[in-house]
Amino acid sequence: MSATLTAGSTRVLGVLGRVSMYRLVLASLGLLTLIALALAFAGLVVPDPLEILVSAVVLALACGLTDLVAQSVLRMPRRLESSLITAAILLFVVRPTVEPLGLAGLVLAGVAASLSKYVLAWRGRHIFNPAATGATVLTIVGIWAPDLGASAWWVGSPWLAGPVLVLGILLLARTERFAIVAVFWLVAAVVAFVRTTVQFQAAGFPVDVPAVLVQVAFSSPFLFLGAFMLSEPLTLPPRRRQQFVVAVVVGVLAGWPIALGGITLGQERALLVGNLVAFLFCLRAAVRLRLEARRDLTPTVRELTFRAERSFTFSPGQYLELDVPHRRPDARGTRREFSIASAPEDLPTVRIAFKDGSQSSYKRALAAVPVGGTLAVTGVWGDFVLPSRPTSPVLLVAAGIGVTPFVSQLRHLTATGQTRDVVLVYVVSEASELAFRDDIAAAGIPVVVFSRDEPRDLPAGWVWAGPDRVDADALLRTVPDIAQRTAYVSGPPRLIASLAPALSRATSLTTDAFAGY
Repeated sequence: MSATLTAGSTRVLGVLGRVSMYRLVLASLGLLTLIALALAFAGLVVPDPLEILVSAVVLALACGLTDLVAQSVLRMPRRLESSLITAAILLFVVRPTVEPLGLAGLVLAGVAASLSKYVLAWRGRHIFNPAATGATVLTIVGIWAPDLGASAWWVGSPWLAGPVLVLGILLLARTERFAIVAVFWLVAAVVAFVRTTVQFQAAGFPVDVPAVLVQVAFSSPFLFLGAFMLSEPLTLPPRRRQQFVVAVVVGVLAGWPIALGGITLGQERALLVGNLVAFLFCLRAAVRLRLEARRDLTPTVRELTFRAERSFTFSPGQYLELDVPHRRPDARGTRREFSIASAPEDLPTVRIAFKDGSQSSYKRALAAVPVGGTLAVTGVWGDFVLPSRPTSPVLLVAAGIGVTPFVSQLRHLTATGQTRDVVLVYVVSEASELAFRDDIAAAGIPVVVFSRDEPRDLPAGWVWAGPDRVDADALLRTVPDIAQRTAYVSGPPRLIASLAPALSRATSLTTDAFAGY
């Protein structure tokens, strides 16, 4: 069963990875808006169709124009998709209206949401979820001017629960945040159930347990908050255990709102507290890298060497997100994730590698960055790190450019003088595509190479497994003690899916799928 789940999830990730996260979120919110309109025409949701349409236009204009002005003043690249996503989320969080004062309130929420990206920021990174910030500002101001409106979370309608759930699962599959949001949803639902039960009993009303469970699970805004807001990578801490802490904090506060000066610490305010906890876990800040050199590692793999303009930290095996602004970006956007190929001991030198090609606007723009040019790292994330117990035997499986996180880990082991039981299975299309040979050889670990042709002059401890295609049976023959090893696999989803039956026998399995690379 675990092998089937691993194979299926990696195939889905491979399909979704062909579209940038921005466009996938925007498309999902657009579809959800169309569904809400259809339900509004049928009278199944609170707002009427005109209110939804007018509010959507007003929010889009407020967010878009505010971002445009701020980006012009700060000389930042235009990000229309980000503006539309913020507006679309606000549409489902605040109260749609056609009343003049209510529309003014929507403008206030949109402006506050967009301005928070630049004002409530730390060294170029926003701290709080913009939509949650805008909704909170409107709710607070609405205490003194009720006609401006407030957050309403009308997306909590049971008629929208199904669409939100389906679209949310697609987004979470893309971001690999399903477990985080599932923990949030479970905590929020349980806490909300307990709160509702206590309130009913205090009022002397009988508790209809099934009805209350359905209400808190599907008639609440928890699904939307988790899938479209909590899961935002830019406001989550870098490590998974930290993300679970944030999910629990937001779940408790969302499930049992706390009254503060006339307003409750409801959905969006609970998320803002979670954002603050995430920020405190790691005072996340933008890092700028100055390009120092580029070189060809293989006929198709290029390495870029940068110098960090200020200090930052990462663990071997983590990845960074590199922003390369350029005109007319394609569906994959202007940001891309790269495993860090250098070790922490190499800082301030930072190395990444990528498979060359002109099939995307991003790679063409990256190839055009001159030596001396600077690029922004918008974050460092990932739990693709070796076990903390140094005696744990490890199996590393890399396909092509998927070797980069392992290079960082092996360079770290060499630099710190650690000796670990590590076996690397290195899969390439041709022997000439073996990258980072010197870095891997310096670690002194056994390496098994799968390639169509036989490599020449392999380092000591390296063996060629032959020209056969690697599959689960071949992996088991090559590494017969896989059941005693902790397995890590990095490469395209297709490879991970094909090796899943063998990898599922390992003591544990951690994957790093290069979706849409």
